[in-house]
Amino acid sequence: MLEKYLSKVNFDSYEDFVENFKLNVPENFNFAYDVVDEIASKTPDRVAIVWCDENGNEATFTFGQLKEYSDRTANFFKRAGIKKGDPVMLILKRRYEFWFAILALHKIGAVCIPATHLLTSKDIIYRNNAADIKMIVCVAEDEVIKHVEASLEKSPSLIAKALICKDKEGWYNFNKEIESESPNFERPTGEDASTNDSTMLLYFTSGTTGMPKMVSHDFTYPLGHIVTAKYWQNVIDGGLHLTVADTGWAKAVWGKIYGQWLAGSAVFVYDYDKFVPKELLEVICKHGVTTFCAPPTIYRFFIKEDLSKYDFSKLKYCTVAGEPLNPEVYNQFYKATGVKLMEGYGQTELTVTLGTFPWMEPKPGSMGKPSAGYAIDLLDENGNSCDVGEEGQIVIRTDKLKPIGMFDGYHRDPELTKKVWHDDIYYTGDMAWRDEDGYYWFVGRADDVIKSSGYRIGPFEVESALLEHPAVLECAITAVPDPIRGQVVKATVVLSKNYSPCDDLVKELQDHVKKVTAPYKYPRIIEFVNELPKTISGKIRRVEIRDKDRSE
Repeated sequence: MLEKYLSKVNFDSYEDFVENFKLNVPENFNFAYDVVDEIASKTPDRVAIVWCDENGNEATFTFGQLKEYSDRTANFFKRAGIKKGDPVMLILKRRYEFWFAILALHKIGAVCIPATHLLTSKDIIYRNNAADIKMIVCVAEDEVIKHVEASLEKSPSLIAKALICKDKEGWYNFNKEIESESPNFERPTGEDASTNDSTMLLYFTSGTTGMPKMVSHDFTYPLGHIVTAKYWQNVIDGGLHLTVADTGWAKAVWGKIYGQWLAGSAVFVYDYDKFVPKELLEVICKHGVTTFCAPPTIYRFFIKEDLSKYDFSKLKYCTVAGEPLNPEVYNQFYKATGVKLMEGYGQTELTVTLGTFPWMEPKPGSMGKPSAGYAIDLLDENGNSCDVGEEGQIVIRTDKLKPIGMFDGYHRDPELTKKVWHDDIYYTGDMAWRDEDGYYWFVGRADDVIKSSGYRIGPFEVESALLEHPAVLECAITAVPDPIRGQVVKATVVLSKNYSPCDDLVKELQDHVKKVTAPYKYPRIIEFVNELPKTISGKIRRVEIRDKDRSE
C-alpha cells in the first residue's frame, strides 16, 4: 500500500529520510475508498481492528467487515438526512462503532467531528452552533444522553441523533438501523464526490486559553500520518498497534486508523473507563501488541508496577508524546523491557512535526528532530532565527511547501488563522531550544514562559523536577509578578497520599528543585491545592491559576 503513495519507502538514515521522503497525493483521495475498500477487495480477511473491553468482551474486525459496516452506516446516514459537507459529531469513547461511523462519513463526504463524552450541555450547544452540526451519534450512557438532550432546544441545526445499542424515543438505535441497511454504498461522483480540499475532519481544541478553536483538516490529511505511523511509531506490517487515546481526541486518528492501516498494521483498541496500569499491561501482553504509543503519565504508572511479571517479547517499539519525558521513567522502562521510548511532538493542527525516528538515538526529554516535509525553525521575539542553545518559538515555514496533513485553518475564523499563520510562517505557540546535534527540547507554551531577573524559565523543566519528589502528585508552574525580579516562579502542588502541607515540606521541595535543575529556577512560592484547574481533555489551565493570582 505504501508504494502507491511514496516515491521511496525505506531509508538508510535520518538524512536520507528528510531529503528523499516524498508523498504522491492522487486526485480526489478518499481514505475510506482508496485504502480501506481497496484492502478489502484484495485481502478481505486481513485483520483491521482487534477490540476488547475491561469486562472481558472481545471482537475482531477484518477489512472486509469494515467495508460492509461502513457501507451500511453510510446508507443509514444518508437516510437520516446527512449529505456531503454536513457536520456529524461522534461521542463514542472507544466503541468499535466509531470506525464504522467515521469511514461512512468519509464515504459520503460529510464532516466528522470526534468529541469527548465529558462534554456538558453548554459545551455541546457551543459546538452545535459553531459548526452547524446536523447529527450526533453517542454512547448510551445516562450522563451523555442527559447533556445532549439538554442542548436540543438551543441547537437549531440538529436534525438527527443516534444511540449505540439502545432504543429511546426520539433517537435512532444506531446498531439496529445499520443492520437493516444495504451492505453496498456506491461511491459518489460529480458534485457529490469529495475532493482533496473538501473538509473531512473538524476538531475542537481543548481551549487552554479561551473558547475551543475549530481545526479543519481536508481529505489529504490521512496521508500525512504515514510519517506518524511508519517512521515515528515504527508500526510493523502485519503487526498490532495500540495508541492510548479516546476517539474524542486527535491523538486517536494519529494512532488508531490512518497511518497504521496505510503501513499495514492492525490497530488494537482497549475500551475502558478507568485506567488501571496492571490491566492495561495484561491486555498488551495477552494480545501481542507490537508497537505502543502513550503519554508520559502512562509510562510513569507502568514503572511503578512489577514489570518482570509481564511477557513483553512481542513488544518491539514504544513512542511517547504530550509532554517532556522524565529521564528516570525512560531508564526504568528500558531496563525492564529493553525497549527505548522514542519521543515526538505535534499538535491537533499538524501531524508528527518533530520526532525521534528509528535511525536516531533517543535523548530522554528531547522531542527529536524535524519530520520529513516540515521546514522547522525557532524564532526569537524579534523574528530572528535562534542559534544553538537559544530559546525561541517553534514555527513552520510554508513558503515552499505546506506539509501534507497540516490543517487548512480555523473553521469560520480567518482572523485567528491569520494571527497564527501569516507571511508563510505558522506559529505553534510552543517554545523550545535546539542542541548542537539538532535535537529540539521543549520549554513550554509561549504564554507560560517565565522571565525572572533576566532569566527565561520554562515551566516544564521545573514541573518535571518537582514530579521526581515522592510528595508531588501533580503540579503547575506559573509566574507571579514581583517588583524586584519582574516575575517569580510559583508552584501550585497537589500532594500525594500520606503527605500534608507544611513549611518544612515547602523548603524540602525548593531544595529538591535546586539540586535537580539550575538553582535560580526554584519556586519561591508554593501553594498546596486539592486539584488543579484543567480542560476537559485533562490539560492544566495555567491561565486560570495566573488570573486567580492577579485577582488576589
